[in-house]
Amino acid sequence: MSPGSAHSDAPFAPAAGRAGVRYTAGDIAALLWRRIPLMLVVFVLVAGAGGLVALRMKESFTARSSLLVRLGQSYVYEPRVGDAARGAAPDNDQVVQSELEILQSQAVKERVIRDVGLGRLFPALGHAWARAGEAQRRLIEGQAIKGMEQALKVQAAPDNAVVKLTYASADGETAALVLNTLVDEYLRYRPSVLVDRNVGSITTQRERAQSGLAAVEAAFQTFLSENRIGDFDSEKSALSQIYSQLLIDSYSVDAQLSETGGRLGVTAKNAAAAPAETALYRDIDHGAQDKLLQLRIDRQDLLSRYVPTALPVRELDQKIAALEALIQSGQAQGQGARRVGANPVQQALVTEKHQLEAQGASLKGRKAMLASELAQVTARRQRLAALEPRYQDLVRQRDLLSNSVKAFSQREQDGKAAEALAEHGDDAVKVIERAYPSAKGVSLQKPVLILSLLFAAFTALCAGLLSAFLARGYPTEAAIERELDLPVLASARLKAA
Repeated sequence: MSPGSAHSDAPFAPAAGRAGVRYTAGDIAALLWRRIPLMLVVFVLVAGAGGLVALRMKESFTARSSLLVRLGQSYVYEPRVGDAARGAAPDNDQVVQSELEILQSQAVKERVIRDVGLGRLFPALGHAWARAGEAQRRLIEGQAIKGMEQALKVQAAPDNAVVKLTYASADGETAALVLNTLVDEYLRYRPSVLVDRNVGSITTQRERAQSGLAAVEAAFQTFLSENRIGDFDSEKSALSQIYSQLLIDSYSVDAQLSETGGRLGVTAKNAAAAPAETALYRDIDHGAQDKLLQLRIDRQDLLSRYVPTALPVRELDQKIAALEALIQSGQAQGQGARRVGANPVQQALVTEKHQLEAQGASLKGRKAMLASELAQVTARRQRLAALEPRYQDLVRQRDLLSNSVKAFSQREQDGKAAEALAEHGDDAVKVIERAYPSAKGVSLQKPVLILSLLFAAFTALCAGLLSAFLARGYPTEAAIERELDLPVLASARLKAA
C-alpha cells in the first residue's frame, strides 16, 4: 500500500473500485476542507454578480387607483330592426371582464405613452427611439408597451364591481401620472368601443325609407283618385250597410206587394158583388098609435063627466081594446115614406180598390227602384272587392315603410343622444380613487443581496461536493480501512511532481 494514498487526491485504485466507496460525515467534511479554495472562488464570483445586480436595482414607487364598474346602457342590447331580445344584458362579472380588456388594451397604452412621453417613461428607449428608423421605432414602441404591461397590475375579484390598479416606477410622480393618464385615456377610449356610432348609416336607411314611403304614398293617392275612392275602408263599410238596408227594404216591399195584391183581389170581388143603389131610409106609419093615444085622451075626458060604467065610456073602451089588438097583430103598420140612393158600401169598396191599386203600383215602382239601387251597390262592391288586393298591398307597404321610418328615426335620435352622452361620459364607470405620488418607495436591494449570498454559498457547496465526488482515491485512512479491511500504519503527503 502506498503510504501517501490517504491524503492525496491521486488515484490509489482503479475507477471501478471507487464506485463503491461509502462516505461518512467526517469523510465529506475532509473532502470539503481540502476544496475550500475552489469553494471560495465560486462563492466570490456568484456573490459578486448578485451584489452587482442588487446595487444596480433602484427604489420602486407604486401608485394605486381604483374604479367602480357597473352595468351601463352601453351593454343593454338594442336591435337595429325589430324588438327581438331587446333589453338583454350581461351579468356584472362579464361587464367587469369586458372593461378590463378595454383598460388593458394596446390602444390605451399607446395613448398613455403618447401623452406622458416615451422619454419620461423609459429614458433609454426614448434615446434609442430618437436615433432609430421607422421600423425600429415600431419595435421600440412594442418594447415600451411590454414594459408598461410588466409595471401595470390590474386586479378584479369575482362578484365584485371594484377594479384595483397599481403601477410601479422608479419615480413616484411618474407612476401616479401614468396611472391617472391611463384611467383618463381609458374613460375617453371606451365610448368608441361600446357606443354604436352607426348613426350615419341609420340616417341613410331612414332617408331611403322616407323616399320609399313618399313613392308608395303617391301611388296610393293615384289609386284612390283613379278609382274615385275617398276612404276605401269607410266606403266599403258604408256599402255593406247600404246593401243590407236595401235588401231588407226589398224584402219588405215584396211582402207589402203580396199583401196588397191579396187585399185588392178580395176588395175587387166584393165591389163587383155589391149593388150600386140601396135604400137610404124609410118613414114608419104611426097613425094607429096616434089614434089609440087620442082614444085614451077622449076616455079620460069622458071620465070627467061619466062614471066608468057609463055607456059612452064602455063604448070607448071597446074601441081602445080593438085598436090595441090590431096594433099588436101588426096589421096597423103601413109602408110609410121610403128613399133610395147610391150604396155607400159599394162606394167604399170601390174607393179601397182604387187605393190598393195605387198602392200596388207604388210598391212595384219602389221595388224596381230598390232593384236598381241593389244592382248599383252590388256592382260597386264587386269593383271594390276587385281593387282590394291592390289597396291592401299599398296599405301594407305604406305601414311597413312608415314603421321603418319611425324605427330608424328613433334609433337615429337614440344614437345621437348616446354619442352626445358618451362625449361627457356615463355612469357605468366611476373613479373611486385617483393615483397620488407615493412618498415612500420600495427597494429590493437587501432581499436580492441576501438571496445572492445564500445562492453563492449553495453554489460553492455544490461545486465542492461535485469536485470531491468526481475525484479518484479515498478521502481518509478510515475510509481505506473500512473499504479494504486493512489497517493503515502510517500516512504521508506526496510531493508535487
